Amino acid sequence: MSTAKLTTTPAATAQPFGTTPLLIALFCVLWSSAFAAGKVALVDCPPLLLLTLRFLFAGGLILGACALTGALKRLSGRDWASLILAGILNNAVYLGLSFTGMTMVSSGFTAVIISANPLLTALVAGPVLGERLTLRKLGGLLLGMAGVAIVLRSRLAGGHEGLTGTLFILGALVALTSGTLVYKRLRTSSGLWQASGIQCLAGGIALLPVALATESVSAIHVTQPFLWAFAYLVVGVSVGGYSLWYFILGRSTATEATALHFLMPPLGLFFGWALLGEHVPPLDFLGVAPIAAGIWLVTRERR
Repeated sequence: MSTAKLTTTPAATAQPFGTTPLLIALFCVLWSSAFAAGKVALVDCPPLLLLTLRFLFAGGLILGACALTGALKRLSGRDWASLILAGILNNAVYLGLSFTGMTMVSSGFTAVIISANPLLTALVAGPVLGERLTLRKLGGLLLGMAGVAIVLRSRLAGGHEGLTGTLFILGALVALTSGTLVYKRLRTSSGLWQASGIQCLAGGIALLPVALATESVSAIHVTQPFLWAFAYLVVGVSVGGYSLWYFILGRSTATEATALHFLMPPLGLFFGWALLGEHVPPLDFLGVAPIAAGIWLVTRERR
């Protein structure tokens, strides 16, 4: 859950998306499909226990691989503090709120709300990170938000989503934005995989006492759908998706990288429909065009 040493080359920063289109496509698929996979796993496991197990397994796998390959390095106290804070925000708080909210709302709706991350990030990235919000980027972000609003309105107007679950997802959105800014602000000397493992373990350890205090281990049912969904969440999303996210984030500005989240509404709605049979109102499809246009405007900006 970090970049490779967080010291990218000027060339990589100048053209963050031109050289890694396949990695970006893979990230978008992994990230958006995680909501539907999580919904499958939640049938047989309470949300916080599910996330605790997911983070502990993923962190153990990553750090174990680092130890075997000699990729572990000594970190300073500041590095440890930065990685732990980012791990708590991006794993424990963001996903803890998201998965709790998904017990009350659909996976597609969750993807739509979380896709507002670029706008919140762009509004704060200027004073916090010194990033320049140009008129072109602002126009792209507003277009993306217009698309999200179309999808959001069609969902709320139909009365299919509950207020309590929506509030949990909104809290998750704030946590994800905060985690993004913390990651960009508090740079560390850690490599990509070591940082990912540390942050996964930090999220799992932070959630463990809360999960045990509020949920029952007996509520976990080890079924075949649960095992497949859990394996996908651990290996595909926590190991693969999060590492790709921070790889991309380290080679672009926070505003540019988070613009990718505008792809999550159509992809999230698709996976919710394909895997879970969730209903997709026709108005949802009208939001795809401005979302795509917004992504193009933000990511094509050159400084």
